[in-house]
Amino acid sequence: MTADTPALRKRPASSARRRSREAALQGLYQWLVSRSDGAEIEAHLQEQVDFDKLDRVHLDALLHGGIREAAEIDALLARHVDRKTSLLSPVEHAVLMIGVYELQHCLEIPYRVAINEGVELAKSFGGTDGHKYVNGVLDKLAADLRPAEVAAARAARGR
Repeated sequence: MTADTPALRKRPASSARRRSREAALQGLYQWLVSRSDGAEIEAHLQEQVDFDKLDRVHLDALLHGGIREAAEIDALLARHVDRKTSLLSPVEHAVLMIGVYELQHCLEIPYRVAINEGVELAKSFGGTDGHKYVNGVLDKLAADLRPAEVAAARAARGR
């Protein structure tokens, strides 16, 4: 192995918010697979290394908000996915739940950032081309959930 081998390259430091998304992904994955209680899932996450380095408020919003609003999130996803949400990979499903939640409730996060963060999560934890699927679905949902912001960005790019 050389220094260019991915296993030996040092990963860039993650921001506290990105770490919270990664923890929320783990938690929502566990919830999708086992339907465990959100508090139980959070207690398990607190045992993880570097839990103290994440944005606890954002994690709480994504994990508990995602669980609480799962039916509404799945209804929004159903308009843009090609199968029932129950048939999606649990990783991609959890990533999409995080993206939808951020698009709906975290208006201080630009829609392109919410999409990009979902794509990065899917690249890191999902299947080979899962990030492309996540990108397409979240892009369509952004147009539904934040039409003015998306229209302004597209107009600025000359589309």
